[in-house]
Amino acid sequence: MFNIVLVNPEIHTNTGSIGRMCVNCGARLHLIKPLGFVIDDKHLRRAGLDYWANLDLRVWESWDEFYAANEAHKERFFFATTKTNKLYYEAKFQKNDFIFFGAEGHGLPLDIMRINRENCITIPMTALGRSLNLATSVGIITYEAIRQNLGEFDFRSEICEF
Repeated sequence: MFNIVLVNPEIHTNTGSIGRMCVNCGARLHLIKPLGFVIDDKHLRRAGLDYWANLDLRVWESWDEFYAANEAHKERFFFATTKTNKLYYEAKFQKNDFIFFGAEGHGLPLDIMRINRENCITIPMTALGRSLNLATSVGIITYEAIRQNLGEFDFRSEICEF
């Protein structure tokens, strides 16, 4: 299982989609307040559809509260950012890692990323773009982490026949 951490997410539909993805890949979702929406917002639940009830969700009142509870794992914190040249697939993910994503409008605060600079990672993009949608970014990096650790996960193995 991986820990997906959203620091101050602003858009409920992104968070709902990320929650749905977390259920489907067995990841825990951490939300660090303040949030740009109400957690029980009907739009958030709609984006997550009926998956929301099965989500392993932790909501933290602040960064300080989250960090105090998880500081022992800081060597396994990975920070998605556009402010590095290290590509996400160059990271060596392990089961139970924490993968952080910042708010849609401004990304992760620099002081948080300084906790483990060598684990700042980015998704390559052309010069035409500034960033990707948050839910898209979470999906890209999370599934790379899963790919690197397939032997550690128990996924449905049924094959659909046509």
